[in-house]
Amino acid sequence: MSNAQVKSAMRAFEILEHFRLSQQPRTMSELSADLGYPLSSTTVLLKTMVNLGYLNYDRVRRVYFPTPKVTGLGDWVPRALFGPSKIIDAMNDVHAQTSEGIFVGTRNDIYLQYLKTKQSIHALRFYIEEGTVRPITHSAAGWVLLSTMPDDKVENMVRRANIATPNPAERVLVSDIFKRIEEVRQRGYGWVEGVPFPGGATIAVLMPGTILESPVILGLGGAQERVRKNFDRYLAALQDAARAAKSQEQFATPIHIEL
Repeated sequence: MSNAQVKSAMRAFEILEHFRLSQQPRTMSELSADLGYPLSSTTVLLKTMVNLGYLNYDRVRRVYFPTPKVTGLGDWVPRALFGPSKIIDAMNDVHAQTSEGIFVGTRNDIYLQYLKTKQSIHALRFYIEEGTVRPITHSAAGWVLLSTMPDDKVENMVRRANIATPNPAERVLVSDIFKRIEEVRQRGYGWVEGVPFPGGATIAVLMPGTILESPVILGLGGAQERVRKNFDRYLAALQDAARAAKSQEQFATPIHIEL
């Protein structure tokens, strides 16, 4: 695949993401300006997406809007991921007890991916969007996932994650990650303050199920002082929910990101 084809594919997804955020019709010039695309390439891309059935074009108002075909791309994914498992019940239970942000995540190549999130109802909170990925080395949830892997694979994972991290200041030492992992293995959970958000804190535990042999974590995130004050109660809620979850069902795997 050529660089031009890759760029076109990326822009098609960016257009769909733009509609997801705006949730209203857009003209070609508005899309071009909002996304910083040349008008010429925007015209070709929008016409292609209309021809494929993913966008509707209103010739009277000259606006574009996604069609139900876009919804059909992913409406089956939650069922495939979670099926009849108790993982959503576990999330809801912890959320009801804590009112904090709760998430379920797994490993997607060298990343932690947030598969499902339930947002905090506190005024001071941190928003994590479903589907977001971050380097697996940059969160307590990622350390929990790494703790399930053999040490040689952990080292390889850290080195690959560093290669994929463009900012040298954000790269991590293999020795530091092994310290984090050893803490997780001894405690039975992951916990950190100020990562990945300044002023925030995260607690994460391993779930009994897997996503096609990939471990799953249940995590909680919130304001640092609030999490610190309620740490024992929050950890107990996570551990109780994990124990209550059934491990028989195997969830489907997320799409892998190839670098």
